[in-house]
Amino acid sequence: MSQIKLTPRLEAVANLVDDQVKMADIGSDHAYLATYLVEQKKSPEAIVGEVAKGPLNNAKHTVQAQGVSAHIECRLADGLAALTPEDKVQSVVIAGMGGLLIKKILDAKKDLGPFPQLVLQPNTDQDALRAWLIDNGYAIKHEEMVAEGRHRYEIIVARPGAQTLSRADLTFGPVLRKEQGDIFKAKWQHERARYAQVVDRLEQSGQTNLPKYQEVKDWIKAIDEEVFHG
Repeated sequence: MSQIKLTPRLEAVANLVDDQVKMADIGSDHAYLATYLVEQKKSPEAIVGEVAKGPLNNAKHTVQAQGVSAHIECRLADGLAALTPEDKVQSVVIAGMGGLLIKKILDAKKDLGPFPQLVLQPNTDQDALRAWLIDNGYAIKHEEMVAEGRHRYEIIVARPGAQTLSRADLTFGPVLRKEQGDIFKAKWQHERARYAQVVDRLEQSGQTNLPKYQEVKDWIKAIDEEVFHG
């Protein structure tokens, strides 16, 4: 039995899960993360939640093949409906989805929280997810950005607490924008170039009167001020 090898994205998520607590992975991608955490003896127990039977069977296969069935329970449920208060889960991971979907999953079962730790990896709409956290009694304690191939992924760690964030904090991340690491800068350089192309196309087609034109110009201005201090 070989141990699970994680992608850079999932390895970064795994490193941020609290040590020696019961964790849950909602939408688990074959239960790789939970299996890895148990194999590494970082998590003593885990719950894997999947919304469809196909992914659930994939998760069960991984858990059984790696010989960790005694420590990981795979459940068929929609989002956080996989959990109950009696589970006493202390760290919840929701990774690899759009930020609006993660927000919807969290919102649907607010009565279960607050959880001691949330480790979230939204692929899109990070600002909306950060706003939800602040509005629902969580404070963002840590953030990381990880490069994997051509993609750059943001990971948000939140815990119960009060926090006030500015518009720039919501957009760029309160921790990420302070640290301004190389991956962060590369991401926003790429985004700025993409927005600049949109501006060029709109100008060339004489569509500068469209609301989108000003919206994209505002994005470029925000990136210049935040990343390039222009």
